[in-house]
Amino acid sequence: MKQLFTFFVLALVATTFGYSQNILNPAPDRKANEGEGPFERLIIRGATVIDGSGAPPMGPMDIVIEGNRIVKVVSVGVPHVPINDAGRPQGATKEIDATGSYVLPGFINLHAHVGGATKSPNAEYPYKLWMAHGITTIRGVPAANVAWTQREKKRSAENKIVAPRIIPFHTLGSGEDWKGGDVYTPEKAIEWVQWAAKQGVEGIKFFNHDPDVLKAAIDEAHKFKMGTVAHISQPMVAQTNVLDAARMGLDNMTHYYGLFEALYKNEDIQHWPANFNYNDEQNRFSQVAYQWDKIHSRGSKKWQELIDELLELDFIIDPTMTAYLAGRDVMRERDAEWHKEYTLPTLWDFYTPNRENHGSYFFNWTSWDEIAWKNFYKVWMSFLNDYKNAGGRVTVSDDASFIYNLWGFGYIEEMELLQEAGFHPLEVIRGATLHAAQAIFEPKGKPIEFGVIRPGLLADLVIVDENPIENLKVLYGTGFLKLNDETGQMERVGGVKYTIKDGIIYDAVKLREDIRAMVENQE
Repeated sequence: MKQLFTFFVLALVATTFGYSQNILNPAPDRKANEGEGPFERLIIRGATVIDGSGAPPMGPMDIVIEGNRIVKVVSVGVPHVPINDAGRPQGATKEIDATGSYVLPGFINLHAHVGGATKSPNAEYPYKLWMAHGITTIRGVPAANVAWTQREKKRSAENKIVAPRIIPFHTLGSGEDWKGGDVYTPEKAIEWVQWAAKQGVEGIKFFNHDPDVLKAAIDEAHKFKMGTVAHISQPMVAQTNVLDAARMGLDNMTHYYGLFEALYKNEDIQHWPANFNYNDEQNRFSQVAYQWDKIHSRGSKKWQELIDELLELDFIIDPTMTAYLAGRDVMRERDAEWHKEYTLPTLWDFYTPNRENHGSYFFNWTSWDEIAWKNFYKVWMSFLNDYKNAGGRVTVSDDASFIYNLWGFGYIEEMELLQEAGFHPLEVIRGATLHAAQAIFEPKGKPIEFGVIRPGLLADLVIVDENPIENLKVLYGTGFLKLNDETGQMERVGGVKYTIKDGIIYDAVKLREDIRAMVENQE
């Protein structure tokens, strides 16, 4: 019976994560005209700095970078008063005039898949979409196969490709060179973790496991200073909700699975309709929203107890609200303005409703379903905001590219959703930078190496000409339509101007041109 369950689990994992196995063509080598630097001494002049810690914007500031490290962040005046150049850092071998612009830490995407659904010739497409939106680090959960990801991680670390830094997380039992067979016992889980650590895997993504297997893997992962995150799937959640997993030592959760189930009021497992079939994705993704009124209410004793215990366990929530956004308004996501220029034709074909592709389940999506999802989001957002207000950490990611959710664009959508939930944009940006960096480095027992603008940290930065605190929409690759009062015409403003990774300056406008050309030229 145990072996039959294991076969079922592995089939589910293959169904859900199989897309990550399809794209095996690496990104092309970085061309000579792609990115400048690193420089002996790069100075970014006169910027307004949003440092990622939650501190308010400050400027004008000069940022000094030597090689791939920030060495100095200096206040050089006050707004609207000419700057006295005599006291500014000197000796630049390269300067960027950022007067009137905003500089932020490079964004960190904690739930990334390189893809396979796109039939893209290589990984250049998702990489450049991320980089064009200021995303300088991704945590692949998984990015793709183990060996493939390790090769791309190395090439990215050496800046041989135009790509974010890659933090590889993988699922139990995965790996082309793993010869241990299926993982369905605690002993086998321990064996796989030991093998994965030797391959350079930095963490584990859990999807569907019995509690004893999950606990053994978490314990062994922590011995090797590997991180852990779980998508607590519906077949798993009957035995392990988010609180159960956090008590076992799980570091992070992704999505919402297991959260509502830890707050059930009059049931222990969701009371699915009699004809429910998990493998029918319209069943799966429509019915899950109908939990919204089955739990203890906001502010109740149970609600607060869950927040308090997760806080005590130092648990990080990575919600990926953008991944399910079409559920509450499929027309809006299907008709998002960036699809025409930035979504590959083959990816659009993948999105189009059908019964085979993961996330393409809008066969008969009704007003009832959308209303259930709207109510679900209200409750979900309330919990996230209350958790943040109590001191909990909530991070930003996109989980693209499914359900009309496109790499990079989905990440900025997630920022907007957190603001809708009640987060100030400074809190959103902190989740995208400092808190996400902590999610990566705390399991290692190391201080963060990026994620805030501080001397000594890696020079991963985002430069944008418009104020993202005033309007997060200016971070979209398509920018934001705004009336020009001088001309009386609507014009597009915003879009990331430069993405700096490891001290290398990438022209984000050029990256977006490259992506549009890929879309236009795909056969």
